[in-house]
Amino acid sequence: MACELPARHDRPLGRFSRTELHRLVVEQGVTDASATTIWRWLHDRSIKPWQQRSWIFPRDPDFQPKAGRVLDLYARRFEGRRLHPGEYVICADEKSQLQALARRHETVPAASGRPALVEFEYRRGGTLAYLAAWDVHHARLFGRCEPKTGIDPFGRLVEQVMSNEPYASAKTVFWVVDNGSSQPVTARLTDSRAPIPTRV
Repeated sequence: MACELPARHDRPLGRFSRTELHRLVVEQGVTDASATTIWRWLHDRSIKPWQQRSWIFPRDPDFQPKAGRVLDLYARRFEGRRLHPGEYVICADEKSQLQALARRHETVPAASGRPALVEFEYRRGGTLAYLAAWDVHHARLFGRCEPKTGIDPFGRLVEQVMSNEPYASAKTVFWVVDNGSSQPVTARLTDSRAPIPTRV
């Protein structure tokens, strides 16, 4: 039963918790063992139905060479050669629809014998997008909030990174982006007439 999906037992769950699995086997008369005993049995067989790992079918026929190129960059290689110290790899992405919330009253710091006090109520500030760029090999993060995602907000993130050293004078800066709204920026980066820095 632990290796079956909850839906097979008419449970509205994505996965079994230890408690839910115990309840099910007791209800169905499989065993009257305790939840701890059931956990021990599962542990001995290395079965953990409360854990899950996501996966997806690659739909792009060129997925392997594209992924290989990105993985090579993460391993400091490009087209079979080691990256030069003056070459950088930036991984960038966007997160949209973030709720901007603010507490109605300031948080009170912890004091002797008392934890910090955090106001329960909050004010809504609308939704924002967070754009981030991560220097893969030097652990530097650049981030910004924008009203929405798109080519112009992403261009401002690129400008934010590329106007700083060492990227502004770097030999090459590789940008790893997905197929979202940031993708059109790659064409602008390689266009010498683009208003944002042209190192790709």
